[in-house]
Amino acid sequence: MNTVDLFRRSRPAAVAASLAALLLGSLGTASAAPAAPSPGAPATAPCPPRLQDKARCYTGQDDTGAYYTVAVPTRWNGSLVVHAHGGPDLGDASDPARSTDDLDRWAVLVDQGYAWAGSSYRRGGYGTRMAAADTESVRRLFVEEFGTPDRTYLHGQSWGGDVAAKVAETYGTRPGAYDGVLLTSGVLGGGSRGYDYRVDLRVVYQYYCRNHPRPSEPQYPLWQGLRPGSTMTSAGLRARLQECTGYTSPPEQRTALQQRNLDDILAVTRIPERSLESHLRFATFTFRDIVDTRLVGRNPFSNRGVRYTGSHDDKALNAGVARFSADPTARRDLSYDSDLTGRVTLPVLTLHAIDDPTAFVEHEAAYRATLRGAGRDGHLVQTFTTETEHSALSDSEYANSLAALDRWSRTGEKPTPGSLAASCATFDRTYGTGCFYVPSFRPEPYASRIRPRPGGLTWPAMTAAQEKAWSRIDGVGIAP
Repeated sequence: MNTVDLFRRSRPAAVAASLAALLLGSLGTASAAPAAPSPGAPATAPCPPRLQDKARCYTGQDDTGAYYTVAVPTRWNGSLVVHAHGGPDLGDASDPARSTDDLDRWAVLVDQGYAWAGSSYRRGGYGTRMAAADTESVRRLFVEEFGTPDRTYLHGQSWGGDVAAKVAETYGTRPGAYDGVLLTSGVLGGGSRGYDYRVDLRVVYQYYCRNHPRPSEPQYPLWQGLRPGSTMTSAGLRARLQECTGYTSPPEQRTALQQRNLDDILAVTRIPERSLESHLRFATFTFRDIVDTRLVGRNPFSNRGVRYTGSHDDKALNAGVARFSADPTARRDLSYDSDLTGRVTLPVLTLHAIDDPTAFVEHEAAYRATLRGAGRDGHLVQTFTTETEHSALSDSEYANSLAALDRWSRTGEKPTPGSLAASCATFDRTYGTGCFYVPSFRPEPYASRIRPRPGGLTWPAMTAAQEKAWSRIDGVGIAP
């Protein structure tokens, strides 16, 4: 039996010493990285600069067309992190750069001794279950090529938080598949409610700006995001936003109308000024992908029954804003694809910046309510920090979070926000990026920030019974 076969057939913890001697020489008590896989399997690739001389990296493409990246530390601790990336990125094909870029971004996890595997997903565009299947696929590929890890943890960030949570619900009950879940900066409200504030932005923006579309352009329902065949670009959208609000100009250079438009839009939608453009892009280009491409022109969004407040004239706004109702089958398909039932059996730890301008911290309240509604909130620990960016948290906190999840999985001792705040200092001595925990913080309910639709106050948004019933309908959901 050669060394690669030995690695593939044995658990890493049991053969660490043998592999160290065979492949790399003595490394003390640390596990050694496996030899390069066989021909036709992942190909050796350069590691990010932070991992030079610390890991072996591989790239490849699975049988669905999804590109992926794998990194195995030279001093491997025997455990694996399976990463679910955010987005969704738009485009027809898998982007090989996505998983390699994310490895660079979360290299701290490999630096801590964990192997890492991430999929770029088989295509761009929306599809949470598709992305979950591709995430599970890269885990299986790792096992096939490198052996069964001692422990396997899911990490999802941003939209990838929803993806990883879906992986945990769909595949997490399989023996030996996963041992814990880390969700950072997660979009955890699900698709059927998680984008309601962008629906509100789309209609409120158009009420004040009337340039998306302009009166002289072909008209279309705003829930489409863009009309089919539109050639609008991100630059063109920015120009229209600037024209209406002057958002890139200093306040003293804006016209009185621009300033009032900006003030009203921000006050009504409760979206931070610094992320206004990115949310409008999503409500334009990603909405087009969801509606036109994934749901074949059907509308999953509604703003019926929503009363908008905070403007200089709420009565006029509510009388004039565009209103629409969802197609029930479209809403069902989006819900089945991306809503969460809360039926998790694994330890779940979350990390979220309180002032996240993209995935509002109230998503965490929605997730806790989802697990509570399923009777599973005992599996959840949530932590919050004073940071102000999305998916750009401290390396010290990422390392600390994964270490706490690992201890929880191995010992059954559940961490607390206070214990996580205290343990972070150990990792900050290595990384020096800071620890910003606020153990006492609890987010307000989701409906305190995102205006609920009628019937939208109870969680989970999709029950396990609904999921089971819908799964029997031919063609339900969003196609891979």
